[in-house]
Amino acid sequence: MSEPVRLVSSRAPLPAQRADGAAPPVSRGAVPAAGAKPGKKRDAYFDNAKYLAIVLVAMGHAWEPLRGDSRAASALYMTVYAFHMPAFIVISGYFSRSFDATPERLKRLVTGVAVPYVVFEVAYTLFKRTAGDDPDYPFSLLDPWYLTWFLIALFVWRLSTPLWKVIRWPLPVALAVAVLASVSPDIGDDLDLQRVLQFLPFFVLGLCLKPEHFRLVRRREARLLAVPVFAAALLFAYWAAPRMNAAWFYRRDSAQELAAPGWSGVVMTLAMFGCSMLLVACFLAWVPGRKLWVTALGAGTLYGYLLHGFLAKGSRFWDWYDAQWVHTPLGEIGVTLIAASVITALCTPPVQRMFRFVMEPKMEWAFRRDAAAVARRR
Repeated sequence: MSEPVRLVSSRAPLPAQRADGAAPPVSRGAVPAAGAKPGKKRDAYFDNAKYLAIVLVAMGHAWEPLRGDSRAASALYMTVYAFHMPAFIVISGYFSRSFDATPERLKRLVTGVAVPYVVFEVAYTLFKRTAGDDPDYPFSLLDPWYLTWFLIALFVWRLSTPLWKVIRWPLPVALAVAVLASVSPDIGDDLDLQRVLQFLPFFVLGLCLKPEHFRLVRRREARLLAVPVFAAALLFAYWAAPRMNAAWFYRRDSAQELAAPGWSGVVMTLAMFGCSMLLVACFLAWVPGRKLWVTALGAGTLYGYLLHGFLAKGSRFWDWYDAQWVHTPLGEIGVTLIAASVITALCTPPVQRMFRFVMEPKMEWAFRRDAAAVARRR
């Protein structure tokens, strides 16, 4: 597990994301925002947000082995884990608003989410068997390993989108589901259902958002308020690092599985949802709205997300963190810069072209032709 803006008066309203610029880290095969038209110019703001968030994911993975030696690394780790995946999921929900289970959208859901899930679940299992020296590790599409949980979760969330669009109070219902999951130790590991359910409110919130909500958090006042909020979050994380189990941020276990009383699952789910959303808003407030050199990398976050997992896990399998220099302040800074550089390289267009056959296969041979769509094109 793990991308300064101008004054609001100088920004144009947020345009709809192009159909091939779907929810992060899912790439061009996913579902566009409501009203988006194929070929429409991508929104630099959301591409920048996706890139910055994926960089934070990579940094978080790089900091994980350093937490035992550095309280500062632990504080940074906990702060980033409090909001980086919620930010991804909120934007995923926002760009899933138009999902209506039509044949065309279902095809894109299969090719852009389900197929990469299957391919990388198999690839990660083979990697663990060989590099991880665990030759008996089983192949299973029901028990996602490492990063693939997000793909299966996105698949389930997006399929449920029509339901959330007809419910009168979708967010309170989703929060209730997450709370019940947090106190249900018998859910098990199939499809990483704990994460699917506990992260669900962030996806549903994204479904409920509108462009004006993003304009609101990008106001100058919001940017100024975000600075002390982030500072307070870091100070709290520094205090909490030796006292709090960071596994709460993963949302893959119930309260009882974390050796906590059942009632704490209710409190922690609601409290962490509020804290996460506050930090997500602060993060979005400082995402640049203009086109930058990194903007084009926002379309490749699926590539960076899935491919960097081999290096993140390989660094543990191959004992890279046994080197003493890594555990010095300069070493920690160096590891952070290396992680940011690697994830940036993995999001670039050459890497996208190289792996597009896996990430975004067309697979026309696998689907029946939609007679109505063919007739419309004539």
